[in-house]
Amino acid sequence: MNSGSSGIFRNCFMNSGVVFIVIVVLLCAEFVLERILEILNRRAMSQTLPESLKGIYDEKEYRRFRNYRCENNRFELLSSSLSFVVMLVFLCLGGFGWWNAIVVAGIDNTILQTLIFMLGLSLVSGILNMPFDWYATFHIEGKYGFNKMTKRTYVSDLLKGMFLSGIIGGLLLTGVVWFYEWAGSLFWLYAWCGFTLFLVFMTLFYSQLIVPLFNKQVPLEEGSLRNKISGFARQVGFKLADIYVIDGSRRTTKANAYFTGFGPKKRIVLYDTLLTELSEEEIVAVLAHEVGHYKRKHTIKFMLASVLQVGIMLWLFSLFVNQPALSEALGGDRMYFQLGLVAFTILYAPISMILGLFMNVWSRKNEYEADCFAAQYYNGEYLISGLKKISVKALSNLTPHPVYEWVYYSHPSLLKRMKAVRDRVRVNE
Repeated sequence: MNSGSSGIFRNCFMNSGVVFIVIVVLLCAEFVLERILEILNRRAMSQTLPESLKGIYDEKEYRRFRNYRCENNRFELLSSSLSFVVMLVFLCLGGFGWWNAIVVAGIDNTILQTLIFMLGLSLVSGILNMPFDWYATFHIEGKYGFNKMTKRTYVSDLLKGMFLSGIIGGLLLTGVVWFYEWAGSLFWLYAWCGFTLFLVFMTLFYSQLIVPLFNKQVPLEEGSLRNKISGFARQVGFKLADIYVIDGSRRTTKANAYFTGFGPKKRIVLYDTLLTELSEEEIVAVLAHEVGHYKRKHTIKFMLASVLQVGIMLWLFSLFVNQPALSEALGGDRMYFQLGLVAFTILYAPISMILGLFMNVWSRKNEYEADCFAAQYYNGEYLISGLKKISVKALSNLTPHPVYEWVYYSHPSLLKRMKAVRDRVRVNE
């Protein structure tokens, strides 16, 4: 790394003790902030059916919603607290340095060191989280009628997910380390280009390459619904290659639909649960919302924003990675790429959170625009009734605390979306 860029940050990160304290403080601050936001959100949930939700939830379904959310909140508090304690103990006892010493003892190659180091951490993290995920899936989700996954399907999904994560993550990480050794201080530019190409590739081919490993996708059969969707697409100038139905009911009762890809590779995917829960007009209205994202160029803009975020992260990483204090703070005896990567990931959390806040604000704005598109070019009331059914079926929180919604929600809450759609309908009239 050139002396000019490194000099900006060298003085701040010369002392490994300071870096260690900052890491611990950030981990604790993140944990405390999350718990405060969860408390605020829980207290915002009324004991009785709010007036604003009458006509959406009935008394029985609202009690079911409260029980579901309260049980999830208690479980989330337990699992997140245990994860936090384990992470803090592992950090304070020098666990990262201990594992790194084992890895580097018999391996000189930086790429292999990094891959094995990160693989070990991922496996341990996955094993520790597995009991919690199992309980959430088969007890909580099963108790409230959401989970339709068999234990065999769960294990199959887990193994496939681990394999894909290992292959894709391993290839990306290999590329970053290789560029680091080959290009020096400019490695982040080459890595950025690599990540950009990967993101574009996945956007184009995710549904064709990844989804079939987990779900069956079949073209929507000829009939009234397909004709209505095709007719709407022609009306708004949306070139639709095909419409697919995915067997989401194998895993959950929750309904969904999404739009993926762009150009000739774009496609609309409907969950089979959506076909059973919504009327044809409501389905077309929900899809009109998805088409709105495309027509307003939200898909490409969001992808460009994601690429920019990755670039910022990689650039900052290039400024810090060679600082020995980062590795030493995690128990290393000198600078190691893999230890610097872990330390940077933790230190980057505040920046990631800030960027995430802006992205969520932007995402909510895009959702309003897509809703307005559906209301303008199809039917706002059908969209509202469809969103109501989807939200109630999933026992969604329709009255989140404003701060919690601002921090975490990528979509506006249902009541706000309903108001915006009806305002748009009145304007159209």
